[in-house]
Parts: sequence; structure tokens; C-alpha cells
Amino acid sequence: MAFSDHIKACNNHDPGKYIPFVIDGQTVGWVRPGFARELARWHEVMELAPGVLRLATPPGEVEARSRPLAGVLGEMSAQGLISPLLGELFPVTTGDRDRQMLLIDRAAVTYFGIRAFGQHINAFVRDGDEIGMWVGRRADDRIRFPGKLDHLVAGGLPWKISLEKNLVKECWEEAGVPENLALRAVSTGTVTYAADTDNGLKPDTIYCYDLELPGDFQPVCNDGEVQEFHLWPLEKVMEIVRDSEQFKLNCNLVIIDFLIRHGYIGPDEKGFTDLVTGLHPELP
Repeated sequence: MAFSDHIKACNNHDPGKYIPFVIDGQTVGWVRPGFARELARWHEVMELAPGVLRLATPPGEVEARSRPLAGVLGEMSAQGLISPLLGELFPVTTGDRDRQMLLIDRAAVTYFGIRAFGQHINAFVRDGDEIGMWVGRRADDRIRFPGKLDHLVAGGLPWKISLEKNLVKECWEEAGVPENLALRAVSTGTVTYAADTDNGLKPDTIYCYDLELPGDFQPVCNDGEVQEFHLWPLEKVMEIVRDSEQFKLNCNLVIIDFLIRHGYIGPDEKGFTDLVTGLHPELP
């Protein structure tokens, strides 16, 4: 394997498998034709034309406009056509998350191929010139990526919560990081990717952070998502990313970005410029 394999794996989508999902003349997502045909049964909410799926409900206040689709998704979930709903709303947008045109349950985001947003924290400890990175192993009972390695803190970014508040919340829930430490996290930019999944297209933007923790910090999982934590030398984490598929897929990209920024992957690395640009592809 190589670092570039993870970037390829996260950008493996085939545009020919999808048709645009359009709201008010703007493409906001990409859906598989079979899913579009299922949605078209609710013609008062969705309109299927040749090669395009359109939202049929008229413009209006975003929460009110979103309710008819929420009802449809509830019925589809009850019929087993989509995954069980999570009760967590994500914005439907053509760009930034604060320009929402519709709200949709997190469980349905990938079916519609809409842009989703998350936050990943590279939590690390310095010991002189050496860096150790905190890594979590996901619980075996997780529906998604059971038993995979993960960041100390990583999570989705729902609607109507600020980046700072969500970061503090996720830090406490996933690793017991208190607010005063969580707020030391330094924003380092974003990583983007667009992956084919079992349910549809996943075009994601991840807000990345570095968080240097004190040497005596011990993480505690408060939400059951992680079964164990490890503080590993960064060289070991680097080898795992480069040589295996042990990490949850998108974590590899955020760690590669960290390794580049901290000089562990340098310009002498084969395909270095492709790695750098591959972490920021234009989303469909």
C-alpha cells in the first residue's frame, strides 16, 4: 500500500452512476436513479424528470420546507428502503454549511449525495522532539466501521450548532476532554473527498484541528463509541496509515495532512505534490 491509496479510496466515485438532485434550479446533491424512482412515488415532494430529481415543495422558511421530505424519509425508513433515521439534522447546501436550503436527517445524507461536514482532531503529546498521537479503537458494536482505528475525537457537524460548541461537545463525549483543553484545539484547514458508498455518494468536508494535550492526560469515552485508547509514537501511526487499512477510511486523509504539515512526509516522498492536492479535490 501507499499513502496515495487512501486518497484514491476516498475519491472513487463514478459520476455516471448519479443524476443531479436540484433545489430551486441549483444542484445540491447527486442520487442514484433507483433511489430517485423510489422518491418519485411521493410526487408532491419530489419530481423526477429525465436525468434530474427536483424538490417539488415551494420555497419558504427552511424548517417548514423540510417537513414534507422528513415525512417521506420516515416512511422510507419504516419500509426498510433507507437506514433508520438518527434524529439529527444536517444542512443541504451548495457551499458553506450556513447557506442551508433544506434540512435532512443525517442518516439520509449519503442517499442524496449532499455535502456533509465534520470535525476531526489530531490529538498529540510532545516529549522533547518526539510526538505521540492519541488513537482510539472503535467499539465492536458500532454499526459503521466497528473495531477500526479512529481519531481521539471525530464527528459530524449538525445544523444549528457552531463549530466551537460542536468541538467541545464531541471532545467530552468521545474522550472526556474538558472544555478548557478542547478550546486549545487549533484549526488547520480542511480536507475534502467524494466517495462511493453502499448508500450513495459521500462528498465530505472535514474541518481539521491539532490539539496538543498534556502528558498526563488520560482519555475516557463517555458515549460508548470507543473501546480502547492508545498513545502511539507518530512514526508507528505513520506506518499503520501507509501500510494498512486499519484506520477508518477518512481518518487516513486527516492524518496524512498532519504528517505533511509536521514534516513527517516531505517533498522527497514519491508523489508528494499529488498527495497535497489529493487532500483538497473539488467536490461534485
